Amino acid sequence: MEIHSAKFVKSSAKFEQLPEPNYPEYGFVGRSNVGKSSLINALVERKSLAKTSSTPGKTQLINHFLINEEWYLADLPGYGYAKVSKTQRAGFGKMITDYVLDRKSLMNLFVLVDSRIKPQKIDLEFIEFLGVKEIPFGIVFTKTDKLTQKQAHANQKAFRNALLQKWEQLPAMWFTSAVKGRGRRELLAFIKEVNEVWTPVN
Repeated sequence: MEIHSAKFVKSSAKFEQLPEPNYPEYGFVGRSNVGKSSLINALVERKSLAKTSSTPGKTQLINHFLINEEWYLADLPGYGYAKVSKTQRAGFGKMITDYVLDRKSLMNLFVLVDSRIKPQKIDLEFIEFLGVKEIPFGIVFTKTDKLTQKQAHANQKAFRNALLQKWEQLPAMWFTSAVKGRGRRELLAFIKEVNEVWTPVN
C-alpha cells in the first residue's frame, strides 16, 4: 500500500465525540512511552502527524487521522503511566474500553509492546481482555533497532511463552522500528488486505 494522503480529522475526549464510523478503522494503543507516535509517523511517512512527546502520558485523547481518504487510523491514549493521577488513569481506561468494545468500524487493534523489556503485567492483562471480548487485534513490537538480534529473539520468546500460559493460539505479531522502517510494509499490507473485506456500518 502506498500512502498518498494522511490528514488529521479530530481529537475526542470521550466516545460520543468520535467521528462517524464511515471508514474501516485501525486503532493503535500501548503503554505510555512505547513509541506509538513515532511508529504512526513512520507508518504513514509523515514527520509530525502524530505528536511525539518526551513526557509519557501526555496524549489523553483519541486522535483520528484519515489515510488515503479511505481508512481511519486512531491514535489512542497510552495506558499505565504512573505519574498521571488516579482520576486520569481511570479516564484513560474508560475511554479505551468504550472504544474497544463499542467502535463498530474497528477492524483491528494494534497493541504496541516495547521489544526491549520483559513481558509487563499490564500488557498481558490488556491482551487477555481483548481475547475474552473477542476483539480483533495483533501485537506490534516496537524499538527493535535498539536490540541485538540475540536480545530481540530472547525477549520475543519470553513474551510468546508468557502468552502461551493462557493462549492456545497466539495472535498475529509484527516487529517494527520507526527509525529503520522495519515492519512498515507488513503492517500496511495487512491493513490493505483487511480493507478489502470492509462492509459499511449500518
